[in-house]
Amino acid sequence: MSSLKRNIAKIPVLGRLLLMGYRAKIALAYSLGPLASAFKWLWTSRETTNFTYDLEEKNKRYLASLLAELLDVDYSEALGYIRELEDDAFLTRHLRSATAASDFAFMADDQVHYGRRLGWYVITRVIKPRTIVETGVDKGLGACVLAAALMKNREEGHEGRYYGTDINPKAGYLLSGRYAEYGEVLYGDSIQSLTAFDKKIDLFINDSDHSADYEAREYQIIAGKLSEQAIVLGDNSHLTDKLLEFSLQSNRRFVYFQEQPENHWYRGAGIGISFKA
Repeated sequence: MSSLKRNIAKIPVLGRLLLMGYRAKIALAYSLGPLASAFKWLWTSRETTNFTYDLEEKNKRYLASLLAELLDVDYSEALGYIRELEDDAFLTRHLRSATAASDFAFMADDQVHYGRRLGWYVITRVIKPRTIVETGVDKGLGACVLAAALMKNREEGHEGRYYGTDINPKAGYLLSGRYAEYGEVLYGDSIQSLTAFDKKIDLFINDSDHSADYEAREYQIIAGKLSEQAIVLGDNSHLTDKLLEFSLQSNRRFVYFQEQPENHWYRGAGIGISFKA
């Protein structure tokens, strides 16, 4: 083969290599940020599961806008409840001190970040539920957020109570002090606890065993226990479509909110929201 022919034959290969290099540069622009955040997280965080983080400011505004439409309130009201939780200095102090005093401080951060729980708080403040059930309590961060909302609701004349379920007898250690006055943890298998639960549920949050089948069973059990305008939240909806399926089968509406964590390697979870039109 002549030199000219060999050079011509190399052109497609060289072109492909140049294109691959350009595409690699694009891919790295998206992945280097999370990678840098991951290295920082290794040195600054002690968490091993249920990662906590702030949401990007724009993401909070999107959340407020979505909930304002869903709950039929002004955007300013929904955003105001987000700020109310973020500015709750008493709750922040409680969470930090309860974390430091626990046997699990070595695997929990002392900084308080609410993530998608901001949405749980807004919903609780707007609909004023009498009964909240959360399956899967873990440390109890969500439990305290919900109890804080119930505390504010009581100040406005609306009573409500939180019930968490968890198979771990040490779960919910953050739900203490004043916040324990607004709720309790039912220890044992969530399916059994839900089966025995005899109150109408106004707000239900699935956050227990994250297998699709277990999640679906929870929805089946609570279907007949929901109040007329109950809202069901799925903390696993970024991984399964079980809450969507439940909504379609139950003549309910479904929307999904995706978190955008701020300066964190984790891509975020979200909130599946099932509600009556």
